[in-house]
Amino acid sequence: MSSPDTLPATGREWHLIARPQGWPTPGDFALRERPVAAPDDGQILVRNLHLSVDPYMRGRMNDVKSYVPPFQLDEPMGGGAVGVVIASKAEGFVPGDHVLHDLGWREYATLRARHATKVSAEMAPLTTYLGVLGMPGLTAYAGLLEVASFKEGDAVFVSGAAGAVGSEVGQIARLKGASRVIGSAGSDEKVRVLTEEYGFDAAFNYKSGSLTGQLKEAAPDGIDVYFDNVGGDHLEAAINVLNVHGRATICGMISQYNATEPPAAPRNLAMLIGKQLRLQGMLVLDHADLMPQFFEEVSAWIRSGELRYRETVVEGVGNTVDAFLGMLKGENTGKMIVSLGD
Repeated sequence: MSSPDTLPATGREWHLIARPQGWPTPGDFALRERPVAAPDDGQILVRNLHLSVDPYMRGRMNDVKSYVPPFQLDEPMGGGAVGVVIASKAEGFVPGDHVLHDLGWREYATLRARHATKVSAEMAPLTTYLGVLGMPGLTAYAGLLEVASFKEGDAVFVSGAAGAVGSEVGQIARLKGASRVIGSAGSDEKVRVLTEEYGFDAAFNYKSGSLTGQLKEAAPDGIDVYFDNVGGDHLEAAINVLNVHGRATICGMISQYNATEPPAAPRNLAMLIGKQLRLQGMLVLDHADLMPQFFEEVSAWIRSGELRYRETVVEGVGNTVDAFLGMLKGENTGKMIVSLGD
């Protein structure tokens, strides 16, 4: 237990100060200095080392009822974070322990120890617990294998395939015996990463031409599984190319998160009937029981080099909003992470 005189008196934290209309702007956020609370019984004080910014956070900025409560105005926002315990009044936690928790967007977090999970820097780099071995990784694993009912020999298409979730979906599909893995991304460089680093059989830049045309060319025998991170035109194209009894996991619709008008696509939902397609939304929270199996299998693939990952790292808590906005615009390859320094 650190002595009180060594604990920080204040720390910086990001507050939402206005609800975005369409695309968020820097003016919707404020970085404020606030007192840091010493831990009470059952609590720990954590100095955050790495923060996660994720697409789902955009939805929490709207004052609407959803599967997680909205961010409150003039209060600190939350999100995945990995940090080091600097003070503890909780059994089983001592200063120096590394933990994963949900009080990100800030330098210091005081929380109940039962809301933190110990992680090991020896087993894997700490940033991976926010990405390839964290919530995005479990989303990919559960969304492909459980929600989409993937089976060996399936042809799989992933949109947003160079992001934290999509890149892992494609690689898991390949490792599990997909007949073909196809990805879409928003730049030629990301397309190169998909095929040359992640082992996708084919990939295309969705900005370079017709989505349906490029997908049909990449998947001449159709697709059996679509993992949707984008929605809109991508979902329409996938429905066009899905085979009979195809399945789609609807994980995210980043193309619509900042829209102020309803999307024009998909306009071909009637095809669900004749093709007997299954489209199923997913929340990673419903698949926590898979975490031990996921961690064991994926960590082994990472250690063996069979599964590769990238991270886009932005330095400094003051740049968290810039990192978040950049992620929404697709400026990241792999997981977008904010590092605060060791």
